Amino acid sequence: QVQLVESGGGLVQPGGSLRLSCAASGFSLDDYAIGWFRQAPGKEREGVSCISHRYGSTYYADSVKGRFTISRDNAKNTVYLQMNSLKPDDTAVYYCAARWGTWTLLYDDYDYRGQGTQVTVSS
Repeated sequence: QVQLVESGGGLVQPGGSLRLSCAASGFSLDDYAIGWFRQAPGKEREGVSCISHRYGSTYYADSVKGRFTISRDNAKNTVYLQMNSLKPDDTAVYYCAARWGTWTLLYDDYDYRGQGTQVTVSS
C-alpha cells in the first residue's frame, strides 16, 4: 500500500522546536521531490518548504526562512522538517506530499499526500 505518514507534531511553547517526519511506504522516495505544506484554521494551504529529489535543492517560504530546515534520508525513505524558534503563527496542520520529478507549490500537483500532523504553538 502506497502511503505517506507524517509524525512529530504536538504542542510546543513559542520559541521551541519540533521535528516532523514524513515516512513513505510502498514506494521509494529516491525519484520524488517532497513538499511540506500547512493549513491553519480559516486560511488557505501554503507551501512551507520543498526539497528536490536529486541534488537536494531546497525552497523555503519567507515566513519560515532561517527557522525551518528540510532534509531527506533516502536510505530511511523519510523526509524531515526541523522547525526551530516556533511562533504562534506556525500553528497549523502540516502535510507532506511527494511528486515525481520536481517540486511545486501547487499541492494538488503532488502524486501522494499524507494525512497531516497538528502543530500547535502556544504558551
